[in-house]
Amino acid sequence: QVQLVESGGGLAQAGGSLRLSCAASGRTFSGYAMGWFRQAPGKGRECVGTIKWNSGSTYYADSVKGRFTISRDNAKNTVYLQMSSLKPEDTAVYYCAAANGIITMSSIMMENKYDVWGQGTQVTVSP
Repeated sequence: QVQLVESGGGLAQAGGSLRLSCAASGRTFSGYAMGWFRQAPGKGRECVGTIKWNSGSTYYADSVKGRFTISRDNAKNTVYLQMSSLKPEDTAVYYCAAANGIITMSSIMMENKYDVWGQGTQVTVSP
């Protein structure tokens, strides 16, 4: 079983940048995709973006498109979320998640398709 550990969260000012990392341990990740999700206080969890592990194809929520970038390092078994032009509304707990099975394109950003979750890391953006 793969375990996921996020790091890199913290406090940033609006307009600033942060980079989150998600390291997979336990065994080499060979699943289908990894996703980044976030949950703001009082709100449901939403998908920020995902990356297909083999092809590197990425998909983003409209709210972060053009500001956030997902990448992966296969050798390090790690996926990254580079966040730029941060806004106060980006404040949330950010989670990475892994999907072992094949996911259709129509559901690649659905959290119930992801099997393994990290513990989350807090990102706070001040005005």
